[in-house]
Amino acid sequence: ISFNCVDSSLSSLKNCQSYINTGMDIATHVALDLVESFNDVEDVNSMENVMLEYAAMDRELNHYMKAVEETVNQIKREKPENIPDLQYLVKEKFTALESKNSDSDLQKNEKYIYFKDQLKEMRKQCDMQCGNDNEAIEQIDEDIAVTQSQMNFICPITQMEMKRPVRNKVCGHTYEEDAILKIIQTRKQQKKKVRCPKIGCSHADVKGSDLVPDEVLKRAIDSQNKQ
Repeated sequence: ISFNCVDSSLSSLKNCQSYINTGMDIATHVALDLVESFNDVEDVNSMENVMLEYAAMDRELNHYMKAVEETVNQIKREKPENIPDLQYLVKEKFTALESKNSDSDLQKNEKYIYFKDQLKEMRKQCDMQCGNDNEAIEQIDEDIAVTQSQMNFICPITQMEMKRPVRNKVCGHTYEEDAILKIIQTRKQQKKKVRCPKIGCSHADVKGSDLVPDEVLKRAIDSQNKQ
């Protein structure tokens, strides 16, 4: 039995999944814009609902692709004499996977977790800015706050202001994307682990898969440079 047609269909489905990921990225950027512009909470919540809808689509697509792959592997393994009803077998496996769905699944979606995390950071930053606007801060305190903020903009590897900051999901530290990826690649060739470059951090196994773009920090850096 040839599965070339099935493989082609799976490839198309994976392309659909990339569109879902792009949609989730756009929704995240829109939500951050809304928070940054002090828009109504309702607008931000609507973007969260969009993210959950995307997560549901992603889960359904994953389940369907898994059902197809398991069916193909089963047929290859059993090698039946007659061509089985592929559509029925796939539907059966897909239904079984979908029957285990729960709302908590959607909240475990990696893109959704990133969305919530970035939203939290943006709100924190906006709250700090509101506090600075509403309170008469001593000049010395203001200078310290600015200095500390600017220090957060500096990459612990290059010692320069970051242009594309990424944050380590494990320890929470940020680095310039190109700099940390270069270290990871070099250490991988040497078959060695990468210790977090931030002084005092005990995390000793930095992986590329643990790095996520820090959109909030990038916006803060860009905003500081525009002033």
